Amino acid sequence: MAHLFFAAAIQRHIPMPERNVPAHSVDEALSVAFAAEPRLRGYILDDQGGLRRHLSVFIDGNPLRDRRRLSDPVDANSRIYVVQALSGG
Repeated sequence: MAHLFFAAAIQRHIPMPERNVPAHSVDEALSVAFAAEPRLRGYILDDQGGLRRHLSVFIDGNPLRDRRRLSDPVDANSRIYVVQALSGG
C-alpha cells in the first residue's frame, strides 16, 4: 500500500496521521483520507476538485504533475507527501 503523509502545517488545522492507503493514483489515495476525515477535502481541493494553489504533493520525491485530476500513478511502495507550498521572494 502507498504511504500518505500530511505535513504538520496541514495537521495544525485538521489532524490526519500518516497512513497506508490502497491506491493506484494520488486521487485514490486522497479519497481514502477524505473518507476518514471529510473536512480535509475542502482544505486540500478547490471547488473544481483540483489541488489548491497553496499546496504541493510529492510522490517518491517528485512533484505532482496533474494538479487538476490528481491522476499521477502510485504503487504499493510509493510515499505521498502533502505539504503547504512555499512562496515569497
